[in-house]
Amino acid sequence: MSLSLVIAIIFVSSLAASFIQRVSGFGFGIFIMTILPLIMPSYGEATALSGLLALCNSFYIMLRMWERIPWKKLLPILITFTVVSFFAIEVVADVDSRTLKHILGGILIVVSIYFFFISDRIKVSPSMGVQLSMGTASGLMGGFFAMQGPPAVLYFIACTESKEEYLAIAQAFFFFGNLMMTFFRASNGFVTKAVGLGWCCGIVAVFIGIWIGAKVFDRMSLPILRKVIYGYMALSGIIALLA
Repeated sequence: MSLSLVIAIIFVSSLAASFIQRVSGFGFGIFIMTILPLIMPSYGEATALSGLLALCNSFYIMLRMWERIPWKKLLPILITFTVVSFFAIEVVADVDSRTLKHILGGILIVVSIYFFFISDRIKVSPSMGVQLSMGTASGLMGGFFAMQGPPAVLYFIACTESKEEYLAIAQAFFFFGNLMMTFFRASNGFVTKAVGLGWCCGIVAVFIGIWIGAKVFDRMSLPILRKVIYGYMALSGIIALLA
């Protein structure tokens, strides 16, 4: 694959992932991790690039909504996530990338089925037990697959009282979580020159995606958007399983 094609893929996928994150509040890692493992030198580097781009996306949105962040609802799940993701990233350093791609394929299919058919039927109370369990699940998914969103989002939807509060707590979680995971990944040698070059190719697209997403936030039908996203995600999961 030529360098120009790789640059174009990173740019377009970063723009799309950023748009998705801005419109729905999550999904950056879920979307872009269907693509990056196919073009980055290693799976670990793919997760590192996804995390770096995602934290830039969340940082900008978080700053704009800083006063709406409910810290008491955020800190328990964030601390649990940080601890669990540290150990998950340590495991990634010793696991074959082909195995992780197959596991990722299965996760993508399960998550897509969940969002298509089940998510609207399940209600979660924002208790300490729920925060710890969702933080653990999110830490495992974030450390292994750079897609910590689904478990955390289930909790955030349950514990917030408005669309704005949901967006604020979600972006704070994704920013601080991805920031810590970037340090963990760097200590394992995943933040490489290739990751730095990929970040340079994608960062402008991230902010373009934020800008476009903000324009359509109040106009886009979220149910339709999510069905398109997770339909693609399920297809990508099948491809990853067969690769």
